[in-house]
Amino acid sequence: MRRKIVNTPQGCQNRVYIHELNEWPSFNWDAGRLDPLIEQAKKERNELFEELIGSGFEELGENLRNEAVVQMLTQEVVKTSEIEGQKLDPDQVRSSIARKLGLDLGGLREVDERKTRDIDGIVNLVLDASYKWNESLTAERLYKWHAWLFPTGYSDLGKIIVGKWRESPIEVVSSPFNKQRVHFAGPADIRLNEEMEKFIAWFESDQKIDPILKAGIAHLYFVTIHPFDDGNGRIARAISDLALAKADGVSQRFYSMSAQIKSDRKDYYIILEKTQKGTLDITDWLDWFLSCLIRSIQWAKQALHDVIRKARVLRKMEKLELNERQKKIMVKFLNGGFGEFVNATKYKNSADCSADTANRDLSKLAELELLQRTGQGKSTSYVIK
Repeated sequence: MRRKIVNTPQGCQNRVYIHELNEWPSFNWDAGRLDPLIEQAKKERNELFEELIGSGFEELGENLRNEAVVQMLTQEVVKTSEIEGQKLDPDQVRSSIARKLGLDLGGLREVDERKTRDIDGIVNLVLDASYKWNESLTAERLYKWHAWLFPTGYSDLGKIIVGKWRESPIEVVSSPFNKQRVHFAGPADIRLNEEMEKFIAWFESDQKIDPILKAGIAHLYFVTIHPFDDGNGRIARAISDLALAKADGVSQRFYSMSAQIKSDRKDYYIILEKTQKGTLDITDWLDWFLSCLIRSIQWAKQALHDVIRKARVLRKMEKLELNERQKKIMVKFLNGGFGEFVNATKYKNSADCSADTANRDLSKLAELELLQRTGQGKSTSYVIK
């Protein structure tokens, strides 16, 4: 999907978008269908937070806890950009996040001045939405977010208006250019001041809606208004993060909605277009959003398990007498370098040793209960204990 600033005024097409309905923005939904998903999301989130305050996470030590936070934030920044077709260097993103949070992490990449401005902008946006969740959402804050995204005043569309609402009609179209199809057209620019005043007032004042549900409504509501020339999707996801952070009551992010949306990108655009061309019954959209949120928390729980397991194995290794090959292979395995398992072939190729040496080393690592042997003969492989 790409955005196109339209030079001709809107208003000639038949009514096809929800923002043109007389009842807009009076959304409604089937609570009976959504309540079980809300309860499941809360259950998954509570289980995640229980693990975060439990002994397993606490015993990681400050450095590994910080690394886990930075890893999740890095994924959020990289994936929210990838949804819009922008590929960022994860190492540069990680370095930017660590520096802005004042964290001294190992292996930080030297800053590339040619890339750092764009990266710092989206990092600033994600951190502001997550870490300043108790601050009000205002037009000025949204202007600031937008200016961070486009520090040069240019996007793929060319020169755009930065740090204020758009002043032209806008469409979301599909490529290639010679076969473009309009998926969505935003409200006329003359409506934006009133629309955004209503949106901000609703976001700040309506406390009757469950905050998890509100995150999904806010995402749809904002991206349907489409108030900026570009960057509306990234800012909509940041607004969802802000709403979820308010619901969590904590600033640190341990699950990434953007990463899950990136995985379900095709379905995301399908349900978004269907909803924006439908009625103000947004049950289907909220069903999709809540299911996406549940999957993102479940993934985070597994990632947390992996971090804790890695920390425990590393601490155990410190107390054992391992040769340099074994240390190298174990660290690589723990960092995902061999996938789900390691075998003698992977070991000898990585350690540059003979097959006999690889087999002896692997057997010793299993004897020390760092690895667990599976299979027999030529099918023998090892997994983390």
